[in-house]
Amino acid sequence: MAEPTAKKRHLVWFRHDLRVTDNKALTAACTDPDAEVLAIFIATPAQWQAHHLAERQISFIHQNLSALRYKLATLGIPLVCHTSTDFKASTDWLVQFCQQQNISTLFFNRQYELNEQLRDQWLQQHCHQLVIEAFDDFLLLPPGAVRNQKGEMYQVYTPFRRAFLPQLQQHGYSSYPAPTPRGEPLNLESDKPLFAHQNIDLGPNYPAGEKAALQKLRHFCQQNVKQYAQQRDIPSVEGTSRLSAYLAIGVLSPRQCINRLLLENPNTFDSSDGDAFSWLNELIWREFYHHLIVAFPDLCRNKPFIAWTKNLAWSSDSTHLLAWQQGKTGYPIVDAAMRQMNTTGWMHNRLRMISASFLVKDLLINWREGEEYFMRQLVDGNFAANNGGWQWSASTGTDASPWFRIFNPTTQGKKFDPQGKFIRQWIPELQRVPDKYIHTPHEWADSQKVILDYPQPIVDHSEARKITLEAFERAKNQQFHDEN
Repeated sequence: MAEPTAKKRHLVWFRHDLRVTDNKALTAACTDPDAEVLAIFIATPAQWQAHHLAERQISFIHQNLSALRYKLATLGIPLVCHTSTDFKASTDWLVQFCQQQNISTLFFNRQYELNEQLRDQWLQQHCHQLVIEAFDDFLLLPPGAVRNQKGEMYQVYTPFRRAFLPQLQQHGYSSYPAPTPRGEPLNLESDKPLFAHQNIDLGPNYPAGEKAALQKLRHFCQQNVKQYAQQRDIPSVEGTSRLSAYLAIGVLSPRQCINRLLLENPNTFDSSDGDAFSWLNELIWREFYHHLIVAFPDLCRNKPFIAWTKNLAWSSDSTHLLAWQQGKTGYPIVDAAMRQMNTTGWMHNRLRMISASFLVKDLLINWREGEEYFMRQLVDGNFAANNGGWQWSASTGTDASPWFRIFNPTTQGKKFDPQGKFIRQWIPELQRVPDKYIHTPHEWADSQKVILDYPQPIVDHSEARKITLEAFERAKNQQFHDEN
């Protein structure tokens, strides 16, 4: 009599895809009804530290991983959580785990940063005894799917978007349902930490779990998106989706976002001037920056996209950097933005551009300092988006605008927070300053002969602008001389 065939064992490796609904790797692993499905998550604290991951985001990962563990348990799928120091140690442990558990197929969703790609390539090359199934799940379209007529990656956003939209509609963006239960629900042990971390209360804006994330998505697409184009740049109102933290670690998928957006706003694709399209545009920016880091891996090596900007002579003024980090520059809109991020782990997108421009263009401090500081603070930190935004602000990245675009922080404050509602929320020292002077509070203080417990501007914007323009001009001329 023939021996019974051993039951196949599938392993799903969760990374930045902490959900059971619309998860390509999990769906594929559960397709075979006869296979036993297990799941793992590997924490890599040394790698996270090297990548400047914020303690807030690590705590948010843990909170959502705990919710995922319970959700998987209701499906009869156990989740094993392991801690390795870095990617090398994690792959060594994973290979051993697969051997011990007689895993036949490993399923995971791809990550696109360079170190993550190299880790996955090593697995593909060295685990010949293991079938590996990898999926493009983190984006609407896989990197490389959108190219220009020369077959190259677009280097400017608007042409990329024009080519992206028809590709998206042709490719499709259907979401996958959660897998059906694979047996009796599992009984879980105590709620001890799944990995070592700081337990940080992130407040009411970030409830954990995909159910909470989907509720936020539904509410935004039903309500807030109707005023999105008008309110998205006003930091004193809740005009944005606040979904970036869920997208960053994959509690939500971009397909879920676009499907809910179209369900509530079926004419989204018809008008590029509409509110719903304005939010879709932000999702496409997310795609653009991720496609870029795959096409140009040097972006992951801390290099600027525009080669000649490597010649810039950056300021090393540590007191200026510290003042910017602490929100004590003397420019209210910049300081309010930095204090919001330092306190909550989130900053309004318009303010990210203003504060980034101030660091690079007013203080002439290396954009890499700002990029790292943001990552260490943001609950929604994502390398591709953060790097893309900083290089855009620094005029070192892909951008159709010239390098001499320099935001005036006072003008920006007057435009987007005219009455200073946002400023007063985060800078209580300016509560009594009249609206007329909220962006130049020391003018009022001098006229009234009162003393403000708020710093004088650490630089004069007009003078700083001249210095920055000269620095960029010198860097560009140096490149010209080097090439000739």
